[in-house]
Amino acid sequence: MTETSRRTVLAGAAALPLAGGLAAPRSARAQAANTIRIGLLTDFSGPFRDLNGPNSIAATRLAIQEFGNRGFNVEMIHADHQNRPDVGMAIARQWFDRDGVDMLLNMASSAVALAVSGLARERDKVVIPTSTATSDLTGRACSPNTVHWVYDTYMLSKVSGLATVRAGGQSWFFITADYAFGHALERDTMAFVRAAGGRVVGQVRHPFPGTTDFSSFLLQAQASRAQVVGLANAGVDTINSIKQIAEFGLTRRGIRVAALLLFITDVHALGLETAQGLVCANTFYWDLNEGTRRVSERVLRLSGANMPVAMSHAGDYSATLHYLKTVADMGVPAAKASGRAVVERMKAMPTEDDAFGRGTIRADGRKLHPAYLCEVKAPAESRGRFDYYKVLQTVAPDEAFRPLAEGGCGFIQS
Repeated sequence: MTETSRRTVLAGAAALPLAGGLAAPRSARAQAANTIRIGLLTDFSGPFRDLNGPNSIAATRLAIQEFGNRGFNVEMIHADHQNRPDVGMAIARQWFDRDGVDMLLNMASSAVALAVSGLARERDKVVIPTSTATSDLTGRACSPNTVHWVYDTYMLSKVSGLATVRAGGQSWFFITADYAFGHALERDTMAFVRAAGGRVVGQVRHPFPGTTDFSSFLLQAQASRAQVVGLANAGVDTINSIKQIAEFGLTRRGIRVAALLLFITDVHALGLETAQGLVCANTFYWDLNEGTRRVSERVLRLSGANMPVAMSHAGDYSATLHYLKTVADMGVPAAKASGRAVVERMKAMPTEDDAFGRGTIRADGRKLHPAYLCEVKAPAESRGRFDYYKVLQTVAPDEAFRPLAEGGCGFIQS
């Protein structure tokens, strides 16, 4: 394995080529024809930096390294889209049109992912959102060039939202990030709350990004007399919301907090003293089994980060590995010729790796694997570094994710 580095002309973008092995000298054109390029497009500096960041780079690199020498080269480049769809689209266009990128990974922001997914369909490239939540990616905005890995708003709503209602949280007030992800998470959770006999007594939407003071929203939640404050936000927004809920003493007054998308990196930032008792949905936990422990150790060894491996990081590893296996199966020329053909072959091949075990990819692009209802441990329960969760329930893939017939994906033939 050889590794070099260079910079793209985009500010903040870096390239980390990872060749599958040393090759005999050849022309630049022949070398490019035998090289698969992966672009990691995500948030490296904003509210989602911890659940992506160095561990996402390391997880993708790990998959490339473990894939090994299969007769072609693999390169990875990465860039920060600043959670702006216009910036994300500009980077994606350059990568597709000038830099020969074959697959885009991660995305983080739902707004960026939706925009880039449409562009990939136009350019016949592959897009695999691994840190993106909106269930619209396999619904109204589905694409034959997109595979949605790890989690989505339907799964989060069903696994954690429904559990909160069944535990007695009947009346809800939503604090929602005002963009595509927040709207989808709020929408999907409301549907499960109402279907379970609960009711929504109020909602407020906060600007994204840039909101740091949630006090006025929390006062509205308190005034609503809701039993549950549903947080339809993520990353730093969720962290700040939970911290300020504790400062306001809402939980001491008997109000439940439903952190509808809570990453283990958020728990790490909050500390167990503040986060204890929170219930959340996950599709990966580093201490779940021998496989998850192995892959997490390898990611941390590469990244050097003092940050737990989250389900988003696991998705970067898993998706990259399956994509490369697919390229090897169909051959580099065919893979570079059509992203849609690659996605079709990815769906035809079962998935298997240390992060998620065995799984499948459905016709609408939804990657299927189990989900887990987790509770954050109290400080006294934690046995050591990153020992933050106890798993309360395992939910089968067909139960966790939206049924195919309910998504409304337009390209699927009825």
